[in-house]
Amino acid sequence: MKLGVESSSYKCTGHNILLAGQPSMPGVEKLAILTITIPKFIVGTTLQLSFLNRQVLWLESRAGLLECCARCLVGAPFASLVATGLCFFGVALFCGCGHEALTGTEKLIETYFSKNYQDYEYLINVIHAFQYVIYGTASFFFLYGALLLAEGFYTTGAVRQIFGDYKTTICGKGLSATVTGGQKGRGSRGQHQAHSLERVCHCLGKWLGHPDKFVGITYALTVVWLLVFACSAVPVYIYFNTWTTCQSIAFPSKTSASIGSLCADARMYGVLPWNAFPGKVCGSNLLSICKTAEFQMTFHLFIAAFVGAAATLVSLLTFMIAATYNFAVLKLMGRGTKF
Repeated sequence: MKLGVESSSYKCTGHNILLAGQPSMPGVEKLAILTITIPKFIVGTTLQLSFLNRQVLWLESRAGLLECCARCLVGAPFASLVATGLCFFGVALFCGCGHEALTGTEKLIETYFSKNYQDYEYLINVIHAFQYVIYGTASFFFLYGALLLAEGFYTTGAVRQIFGDYKTTICGKGLSATVTGGQKGRGSRGQHQAHSLERVCHCLGKWLGHPDKFVGITYALTVVWLLVFACSAVPVYIYFNTWTTCQSIAFPSKTSASIGSLCADARMYGVLPWNAFPGKVCGSNLLSICKTAEFQMTFHLFIAAFVGAAATLVSLLTFMIAATYNFAVLKLMGRGTKF
């Protein structure tokens, strides 16, 4: 026996719900069906709209992030970036190679130039003190290089904003807040993260808003490092003279002096006291020392440390020039020393 009831499918057109294939029903049953189907339709539509809204917000956030990154790259201080990389490279080379070169020098002195510990005890203490100074130098330059890079971002963004080459975005708005005196507003819940970033960058900007101090500190540090650079050339000079003497011993035809009179005297350079014994190595013994792996490695490590000191000096000069230029522009544009 077939019932005269077809499938209870329904079609929605606009705000009307048409029941298809339904037989004639009492008014109460039709009202019950409408009461069940309308909320289901509304809930499904609401979920779809919520999903679409989330997709749109996600796409907008990605687009805003890409735009922010592009504008931040436009406002990046490339001179400070290069100087920071050169500074880290130079300090790492100077500290690492200098530390190992001092250790190699200690072994050479102990093995070949003096048999009495009292003669080179002071030298050992000086070497250990220099090694501790190297540890502190590496830590200091890592932190100061990061600060100089942040200062470069800060002042470069401010200068480009003055000349209209850099528009403030979510990235740049916080860093330039103390420059432009931007408005403080309360955003929606979705903008809480952006406002938190702005507050952090605003506090950082207040602390970095003294380029005159950074210029002065960098200038003083450059003068000090110039002395370090000059001192790093001294061991290179000593080892080069020793290596040249070894070459004269290896090729006697290049010199008129006798091989036995060609010596490397550590006392002459102040490395050992004058009463140290033997204090010097001459002739074939000196040539055998020059052929050892310890001497060759120590010599090349001192050269690498000298190159690292030179790279650090160049990076400090670059920092100083860039910071001075940015400070001069901001000063001339009426920003004052605190901007």
